[in-house]
Amino acid sequence: MTGKRALCVGINNFKNFPSAALRGCVNDANDMEKLLKNLLGFQAVDIVKLTDTKATKTNIMKNLKEMVHGAKSGKYSHIIFTMSSHGTQVPDLSGDEPDRVDEAFCPNDLAQNGDDWDSNHIIVDDELRDLFIQIPEDVVLEVYLDTCHSGTGLKAIDLLFGRQTRYIPPPSLEAFKRVDGKRQRGLNKSLLEKGMVQHILWAACRADQTSADANIDGEWHGAFTYYFCKEMNVSQNKLNRNEILEKVRKDLRAGNYTQIPQLECEATARNKKMVRKSSNELL
Repeated sequence: MTGKRALCVGINNFKNFPSAALRGCVNDANDMEKLLKNLLGFQAVDIVKLTDTKATKTNIMKNLKEMVHGAKSGKYSHIIFTMSSHGTQVPDLSGDEPDRVDEAFCPNDLAQNGDDWDSNHIIVDDELRDLFIQIPEDVVLEVYLDTCHSGTGLKAIDLLFGRQTRYIPPPSLEAFKRVDGKRQRGLNKSLLEKGMVQHILWAACRADQTSADANIDGEWHGAFTYYFCKEMNVSQNKLNRNEILEKVRKDLRAGNYTQIPQLECEATARNKKMVRKSSNELL
């Protein structure tokens, strides 16, 4: 297997919630697309990019399912999913832990059904987990999520700098009451708890923090994605994942960001680079 496939999603505008617009998510998708082509051995035909109106739940899940099917059939050896958007919370849909909420991702067609989010127009972490656990162990899956799933981490310093949080609360008071005070596993545990330890998850912040949509050097970006791409380009992919993580965390601290990015994977993957640019072989 030598094939690669990537899906890069960035959503600034939400069809039914214009007041929830962000400004840096489409730039994130563009930046990650460039990074994949310039440093990680992906060709243009290997990458699907969905932004704003194209980034509906149907389109996102359709492309993810195609990637997983290709991995299972031996077509792909390396697949990447990047998403920049709002995150939110929903009551635990699987019912396995009653005192818990599920993290969820907002597509462009995010919609409300009664007091709650419409399940046809929101992507819940359980859906991603159930899809990704089908990927064979010898296929590298790397997921980058520049979003957040808690509104409690917004700090006064973020407001001082005019930064916007990538979190949208539940759509009604009743829905909020159903999740308020309940325990979050954190997306890392949700995706990794059922045999996904061989795969790699980057998250822009901890489960109890917010991820910043920020004006950096005159343009809007997700703070995590901006500094991740910056450090990858500076190092020309000569650093391992853990070294990149530490540099990104240092950049965020220097910029007075409160979010702490997370990297979840096995120790061997943390201490390896992602792809050799020269031969496109996995390290």
